[in-house]
Amino acid sequence: MVTTDLLAILVPGLPLIGAVILASLRRKLAANAAGVLATALMVAAFALSISLFLGFNAETGGRTVKILDWISVTGMDIPLALRIDALSLTMMLIVTGIGSLIHLYSIGYMHDDARATTFFAQLNLFSFAMLMLVMGSNLLITFIGWEGVGLCSYLLIGFWYKDMDKAAAGQKAFVANRVGDLAFLVATFILLYYTHGNVDFVGEDGTGGGIRAAVGHLTSQGGGGELTLLVICVLFFGAATGKSAQIPLFTWLPDAMAGPT
Repeated sequence: MVTTDLLAILVPGLPLIGAVILASLRRKLAANAAGVLATALMVAAFALSISLFLGFNAETGGRTVKILDWISVTGMDIPLALRIDALSLTMMLIVTGIGSLIHLYSIGYMHDDARATTFFAQLNLFSFAMLMLVMGSNLLITFIGWEGVGLCSYLLIGFWYKDMDKAAAGQKAFVANRVGDLAFLVATFILLYYTHGNVDFVGEDGTGGGIRAAVGHLTSQGGGGELTLLVICVLFFGAATGKSAQIPLFTWLPDAMAGPT
């Protein structure tokens, strides 16, 4: 019997499987075959997202899907887990739905390219990273997805790397995103101090959670705690500024058109 937990795992799992298969067969698969496989897996992930969305009960507040115990040391217990709630489901539909169309249109756009199979492997990997970013149940899983998106942006923007201008565009995007990522890491380290190693967004019951508890603790401290919370928020905002190419970290975006993205 297919469970809700299995469906949730398969949504990011299918594009990851596609990325592995396509990367392994990049010298053997024809461009169109690679495109069809990558697109089919994204459409399947979209269908599963729709199924999860239709079966979602808003009154329960969502659920945490624990895959395995990941980091377990003294004072820190971080599982590899996904969060299924109204927000993550909305983003899953966007990523898989629009992602399926991007994959589909790319079949025609890339059919003459000698490295098309590599392109579709990277596009599937990009989709996996985006899904981990929006489905992660804790800040560390979100950061892995965040970094995966940055890596794939670099790979796709600089895809035609034999052209030095296009390679430089990929490097520019990579450096600009690292500036934002530094802000993300600093904010995460500050939060880790106040969460005592619990970086879950919410608890399994939809309430509590280490981050929410830390926010409540800082707010209750008055001026000093609120200032710390403001610093954390500004740092996360700066990280998002880099990822979404907003002022002042927008300079990489015009050059991003160097790639087949």
